[in-house]
Amino acid sequence: MYTIRQAIEDDAAQLAALRPILDAETENMDREPWEAHLDEAAWRAIIAGDKAENNHLFLVAEDGGRLVAYCRCAGSRLVRLRHQAEFGVCVLKEYWGQGIGGEMLRRCITWAETGSRLHKLTLRVMATNTSAIKLYESQGFVQEGILRDDKLLSDGRYYDTLLMARIFK
Repeated sequence: MYTIRQAIEDDAAQLAALRPILDAETENMDREPWEAHLDEAAWRAIIAGDKAENNHLFLVAEDGGRLVAYCRCAGSRLVRLRHQAEFGVCVLKEYWGQGIGGEMLRRCITWAETGSRLHKLTLRVMATNTSAIKLYESQGFVQEGILRDDKLLSDGRYYDTLLMARIFK
């Protein structure tokens, strides 16, 4: 059974080890494994920085003390963009289908709408990731645009990325 909580600096070592595994399990992520690697110190800095900003949120899911997923909402310090944050999530493949991503998304929506009082939550998703798109649509996200031929995958083909958002009234 997993639990979802806010990331703490002591999670940094596990996050440094987890991200390359997540990147290797699917091509839905932006990176290849170990590309743009973040070490423990970098993760500690991210977690500390997110806690200091009211338009940032960093959640982790753990199962028996082991991190199995994480998500972030990252906002901007720029005045004209401070009203929004971008959501991203990744879950270990062995935990797919257990509702972790959906629960993390719902918690981020609640935080964005009530805790941080954001006006808009955005995300990017590969157009071929239909299960994620269905989840996002079920939570009120709509497509705002398409980045054509955005990602080059291992099959040598280019794939589109959808830009989606949910606006809070």
